[in-house]
Amino acid sequence: CLSTMNRPLRPFIALPLLLTLISASSNGLQNEVSIKVEGDQRIITANGIPDHPTGQFPGRGNPNRIGPQQYRFTIPVHPTPAAQPTVLKMHAFGVAVNGVVLDPGAAEWWKGDPASGWQFEPLSGAIDLGTDESNAHVQPNGAYHYHGMPTALEARLTGGKKPMVLLGWAADGYPIYNAMGHKDPMDATSGWVELKSSYRIKQGTRPDGPHGTYDGSVVADYEWVKGTGDLDECNGRTAATPEHPESEYHYVITNQFPFIPRQYKGTPDPSF
Repeated sequence: CLSTMNRPLRPFIALPLLLTLISASSNGLQNEVSIKVEGDQRIITANGIPDHPTGQFPGRGNPNRIGPQQYRFTIPVHPTPAAQPTVLKMHAFGVAVNGVVLDPGAAEWWKGDPASGWQFEPLSGAIDLGTDESNAHVQPNGAYHYHGMPTALEARLTGGKKPMVLLGWAADGYPIYNAMGHKDPMDATSGWVELKSSYRIKQGTRPDGPHGTYDGSVVADYEWVKGTGDLDECNGRTAATPEHPESEYHYVITNQFPFIPRQYKGTPDPSF
């Protein structure tokens, strides 16, 4: 939810206690990310430079140039569910393993008015935000961020051989995976399927605001319908993962709305 165009960025897997990745990006800048566990916290520091090729920035639909950031996120190693889901507001949902933030929302509103409640969905095609093939673009302060599946990162991590792969962590500490999962959620030996969200476009027409038929142009066009997909209202499920074949709760980045989740199962850390 870090803004897309006109708002500045504020800033389980058994990984090694310290992971440092430094690699060249397509923009001549160096990706730097450190992931370490201290006690019950996972500490992620990064400069936000992607470790894969990107679209052209500045470019059509996005006038901003990628630049280094100073991120420091702290998340629980052993997250716990809250009494009720927490709705994501205007900040990042989580951070990818390469230190780039996962930010599904856009600071783009009907008639430019946040008070209207009608927020445009950045991947609907209703507005041109200049996203690249990794569903990402750049903030005015140079922050490159993903609005949907980070396809180049996913391709690098899977290498065409791993159907399911850890992409990052949410602000509440739960892990985030790509859209693949086991047919039987609790059986790590079962086959693979693409997981679908349980969000659907509403029927009928909007009562006010932009009016017209619900078509997915704005976030409020969608509703969660239990049982219509594989995932809960937080776009997650409890199931076997490569890191926890006995099962764990995790989020999924889907290829349809909400793409990156819009609600937290647990309590997001203030560092986001």
